[in-house]
Amino acid sequence: MATTYKLGMEAVIKYQTPALADPSTLNPASAGGMTELSNVRDVTINHQTGEADVTTRANQGWRATAATLRECSVDFQMVWKPNDAGFEAIKNAWISGSEISMAFLSDDPSESGAEGPCGNFSITNFSRSEALEEAIVVDVTAKLSAWGKWYSAGSSGSGGS
Repeated sequence: MATTYKLGMEAVIKYQTPALADPSTLNPASAGGMTELSNVRDVTINHQTGEADVTTRANQGWRATAATLRECSVDFQMVWKPNDAGFEAIKNAWISGSEISMAFLSDDPSESGAEGPCGNFSITNFSRSEALEEAIVVDVTAKLSAWGKWYSAGSSGSGGS
């Protein structure tokens, strides 16, 4: 029986520093471009759209709404691992207030069907938790600062859109 679902552990986060001036050129499948961010726990990708009330008297008593600006933020945890390149890249982006290019994909970008948002992100939360019997972890929030594209790998794995 074919698998009709994806597990969270199959998802992939890629990053690149410094952030690209034109994030629409990001290619998560390109060798030597983006690096996998593997020191990651649970990830939540938040896509939301603002709304405008466009109700008129012609709507016969029904409220009318139009979609406006979209936003994307991603919340995830990382184990506190100094000297881990990905951890350092996220920490340094937060400390310096600089952007980092990132891709949040449903699968390895070379796999057919892999998809997700790509762009430049600002790290707006880097909070450390020190539970008594757990590894030290950092709660990270990355907020989209420059849209790149919705990456979608084709059957050849070249992706992009």
